[in-house]
Amino acid sequence: MMAATAARSASTSHDHALERGMNDIDDLDDALSLDPGFADRFERDEGRPPCKLYLISPPAIDAGFAETLAAAIDAAPVVAAFQLRLKGIDEHRIAELARPLQAVCASREVAFIVNDSIGLAKRLDADGVHLGQEDGDPREARQALGPTAQIGVTCHDSRHLAMEAGEAGADYVAFGAFYETGTKPTKHRPEPSILGWWSTLFELPSVAIGGITPANAAPLIAAGADFLAVSGAVWNAPEGPAAGVRAFAALKGMG
Repeated sequence: MMAATAARSASTSHDHALERGMNDIDDLDDALSLDPGFADRFERDEGRPPCKLYLISPPAIDAGFAETLAAAIDAAPVVAAFQLRLKGIDEHRIAELARPLQAVCASREVAFIVNDSIGLAKRLDADGVHLGQEDGDPREARQALGPTAQIGVTCHDSRHLAMEAGEAGADYVAFGAFYETGTKPTKHRPEPSILGWWSTLFELPSVAIGGITPANAAPLIAAGADFLAVSGAVWNAPEGPAAGVRAFAALKGMG
């Protein structure tokens, strides 16, 4: 997804940690019931790369959205990735809308990620794809998109799913929804402790998602989230998307 991500994903310690974790814990989600205060006992390691923003598109956009996206990215140097997640329209129309957005991202070295569809990601030559649990296997995505594609997997509140995603070659795992969100229906609600657990054991980056705003993001950053996936808090910010990005950029641990 970004240079730091690629380097960390390639780390042999990641492979060793995954193997150790899978061997030591038979049923992670039942066996590991972490104190919600677990994350509060950590301060973000000063040597750890700063947390970045992973922007997710609104569910519907128009041809003028490219300018909005550019303004948001340019507001502060904290946006690492943009995910195109549009609902209710066919892939041909999505492809039309995607082209100018890809250009905006490419010119700013922001990864352009397609939601759900391996086929669309390949058609667009996107930087990567984000897969839900029902959207395909990371191995399938890797075969279709090649070795440099950034492949992310939704893992909800499950340590087990996250470790399986790592074993399958994902470049990042996404946990959430941490807070109430109007973007999509959710039934999983992890505690920030899952981010602390993951970052303590594994090199693979984590993305926190779900209802994240500048007002509630601090515990997730402190716990070890590498990226904050945000949508409404930026696009619907009262003073505009650029102001929304700057509000996140001002938080401790962002950079």
